[in-house]
Amino acid sequence: MKQTDSKPATTVVRYKNVELHRKELIVLKGIDLTVTKGEFVYLIGKVGSGKSTLIKSLYAEIPVAEGEATVMEWDLNSLRRRDVPMLRREIGVVFQDFQLLTDRSVYDNLAFVLRATGWKRKADIDERIEQVLKEVGMDNKSYKMPHELSGGEQQRIVIARALLNRPSLILADEPTGNLDPETGLQILQLLRRVADEGKAAVIMATHNLQLVEEYPSRTLRCDDKHLVDASPAKPDTAATEE
Repeated sequence: MKQTDSKPATTVVRYKNVELHRKELIVLKGIDLTVTKGEFVYLIGKVGSGKSTLIKSLYAEIPVAEGEATVMEWDLNSLRRRDVPMLRREIGVVFQDFQLLTDRSVYDNLAFVLRATGWKRKADIDERIEQVLKEVGMDNKSYKMPHELSGGEQQRIVIARALLNRPSLILADEPTGNLDPETGLQILQLLRRVADEGKAAVIMATHNLQLVEEYPSRTLRCDDKHLVDASPAKPDTAATEE
């Protein structure tokens, strides 16, 4: 259930000494993490280091084994199964493999999500779909079927889908993994714009260290069962002034 004690309104993730397991084995431990709305955070690490486990824990796919964990004020330790869909309405997820419904158009993919999350009026659904497609530069593609779109276009639709319910947190799990470098950069820029405009916090898991180096931001690395700060060093302003 939601916590009632006051927290800063902008805090969307707060983990304190959290431990995560898979098949009873410790994957990550001692996680201390705070993410605020408008932040863009890279999540890096080797295959099997725990990136996906951490992301799945944030939308309650994987339980928290130990520690304190809240996402948008939902206490993950006491979250009831029936409340999981309510938590997930406040989170947008962007998958590497798109996971669009291949038997229906872009419009119908998005309308399906809205109806499933309680939207009733067709006029409201039409307006919201038009808004999110415009945000991702796909406002003239609503009639297209997924197979008629390039990989980059499909990923833009996936981001539009993630934005539908105005989430406070977007989780992007290797969103550029199946894309060429130029298209991958466009997707990164789109996600960063979402964060920069204060619409949501974005946590993006990636193996593309070149993107991380060329477009630096706060960076967390899963390493030896721990989550460590791997953010680029900030310039010494005092030294620069001298």
